[in-house]
Amino acid sequence: MTMRIRIVPRPKPTPVFRSYWRFACERQGVFIRRLRGLPPPWTDDPVIASYKFTNAFRVSDRESQFLIREVIGQQKRCHGDTFFRIILFRLFNKSETWSFLTHRFGDLTLDKFDLPRFDRALRDALDRGTTLFSAAYIMPSRGAGLTAQRKHSNLLLVLRRMLDDEVPERIFESSGPAAYRMLRSYPMIGDFLAYQYLTDLGYSPNATFEEHEFVAPGPGARDGLRKCFSDSDGLSDADLIRWVCDGQEQLARQFGLEPPNLFGRPLQLIDCQNLFCEVDKYARVAHPEACGASGRTRIKQKYEASPQRKLPRPEFPTRWGLSDAVEAFYQRRGDGLRDLPAVCSRDIAVGQKT
Repeated sequence: MTMRIRIVPRPKPTPVFRSYWRFACERQGVFIRRLRGLPPPWTDDPVIASYKFTNAFRVSDRESQFLIREVIGQQKRCHGDTFFRIILFRLFNKSETWSFLTHRFGDLTLDKFDLPRFDRALRDALDRGTTLFSAAYIMPSRGAGLTAQRKHSNLLLVLRRMLDDEVPERIFESSGPAAYRMLRSYPMIGDFLAYQYLTDLGYSPNATFEEHEFVAPGPGARDGLRKCFSDSDGLSDADLIRWVCDGQEQLARQFGLEPPNLFGRPLQLIDCQNLFCEVDKYARVAHPEACGASGRTRIKQKYEASPQRKLPRPEFPTRWGLSDAVEAFYQRRGDGLRDLPAVCSRDIAVGQKT
C-alpha cells in the first residue's frame, strides 16, 4: 500500500509580513480604545496615526455597522426584501444615499421598487450636486447590455435583473462559492464586488453560507501578498490567504504577538484579505522598498482624529453569538487597557526594516 505524504506549504515571508501582524493588532487596538471612549492619540504608530485605514475586522467598519444596524436590522424579513435592501445599499455603499432613499420612499421593500421612480429620484439628487457613491469601491459605469448614460441607472437595472431572475430565493440556499458565482455572472459585478456583496449577504440571518467557506482576493490584497511573501511555494493567492487565516495564531506568535480577535472571534478569510489590502497601503510608507504590481507609492487619504466622537456600541450578526461578549466588555470596569492587543508600536520607525 502506498502511503501518501502530505507536503506542508512553506511560503517565504518578507519583513513586511511582520508589519502585517503588527498592523492588524495595532489597528484593532485603535478600535478598542475608541470603543472605550479614551482620548486620542489612540496609537503611537506614525503611519496609522496619519492615514486612513479600515478596521482589522471588516464588520467593524462604519458602513458595515450601518448595514447591520439599519439595513438588515432586527426585523425578520423574507429573502426578497433582505436581498433587495442589502444589495441596494451596497450598490452605493453610502449611508447618506440610503437615508435619502428611505426619506423619499419609506421602508425600502421589494414591493416599493419602482425602477423609474428610484432612477428619477437619484438623478435629481445628482443634479443638485449630491454625491451618491462612496469612494471605497470603484464601480464601473456600464456593463454588457447596459446602455444608460448614468452609472446609478445601470446599477438599478442590474438589481432589477437579479430580482427578476429570482436570485434572492436561490442565493440564500446556496453555498458560498455557488452564491459568489451567481453574483459574478451579472454585468458590472466583478470578482471583488461579488465577494464583498457575498460577505454582506452573509451578515443576514437568511444566509446559510459562512465567511470561512470562500475568499476572492482583490487587487489591493494581491499587491499586499506580493509585498509580504517573496515566494508563495506554489500557493494561489486565495490559498495563501487561507494559509495565513488558518495559521494565524502560530504565525502571529512568531513575532511575539497574539492575533487580534473580535470579542473572541478570530480573523476570518475576508478580514485577512482586507488586511493584505491595508498592509499594501501601510507598506508604501513603512516599507517603501517593497514593490507591488500597482506601483503605487503614496497613501491618498489622511486621517484626522475626532476626540469628541465616541464610537457607538457595535452590533454583529446574531448567528455569530457575540452579544454576551460585547455586553461583558461594556460591563467591565477600568480604562480598557486590559482589552488591548499585546502590541506596542513605539519602536516602529517609518521606513525601518523590521
